Amino acid sequence: MRLVFCGTPQFAVPTLEALLAAGHEIPLVISQPDKPVGRSGEINPTPVKRAALARGIVVTQPEKLKHNESLRETLTQIAPDAIIVVAYGRIIPQWMLDLPRYGCINGHGSLLPRWRGAAPIQWAIASGDTETGVTTMRLNAGLDTGPMLMKWAVTITPQTTSPELFQTLSTIGADLMVKTLAGLEAGLVTPTEQDDAQATLAPILTRDDARILFTRTATEIDQRFRGFQPWPGAFTTLRGKKLIVHAMHVAEIYTTDAPGTLVLRDGVMFAICANGTAIALDEVQTEGKKRMPADEFLRGFQIKSGEALGEATTQ
Repeated sequence: MRLVFCGTPQFAVPTLEALLAAGHEIPLVISQPDKPVGRSGEINPTPVKRAALARGIVVTQPEKLKHNESLRETLTQIAPDAIIVVAYGRIIPQWMLDLPRYGCINGHGSLLPRWRGAAPIQWAIASGDTETGVTTMRLNAGLDTGPMLMKWAVTITPQTTSPELFQTLSTIGADLMVKTLAGLEAGLVTPTEQDDAQATLAPILTRDDARILFTRTATEIDQRFRGFQPWPGAFTTLRGKKLIVHAMHVAEIYTTDAPGTLVLRDGVMFAICANGTAIALDEVQTEGKKRMPADEFLRGFQIKSGEALGEATTQ
């Protein structure tokens, strides 16, 4: 097929590469504008832009789509069979949806209609799901509400983290997109409408999602910790200062202490959670200091059992 590809982060790169390897023609890639990265503020190309340029593909990075007459003229001249959208990060306007004969085909990182929205991979882990996957669908004007084409499911284990799941879904999503286009061309894929009653929303993550609430159980806190890696991460407060948690695990200890209580045993920092559960804080970092293992932190800061973690209003 003759395709236009829309994508921005690394998650979308394997799909671009798989489509090219499958013999599809991609004369144009659309990616979000480059943005400054890190403290230096250096402008870096998006991963999709970098991959496309390495293969000699023309890249455009429009600030807007809806009223972009120049882009509209370009796409009309290309006359793509389909526009492929993977983690592009912009709303596709109606004129683009209507342009290709196969429509705009999206690769979405969940088993729709569960986890529509900006952060489906993170929320699947954070919510304790045991399964997720990738869905290909034909985009419409709604938020991930278009008819589904194909699905590929994977298991979420009690150890799965977001970076691991991103990698897995990125790889299978690439294969699924190739299979979807082949199925559409052969007339073997039939669009299936989503059941809106089963839909859940995966909103964009905020810094406050990283705040540990000890009114949750240890398992719930661990799920959110693994889901919110590498950003926004996890933090609480100790002695009025922010305490970032870089590593933790669910622990089994007997205690009658209230949620939010810090318990020290044999050099291990336990935080008491809801229903008598606990997490071990394995690696932490306080404001202005380096990250360090719990035993080193305890030696340096003279922490005592019984101290309170978090703010009183969040316990």
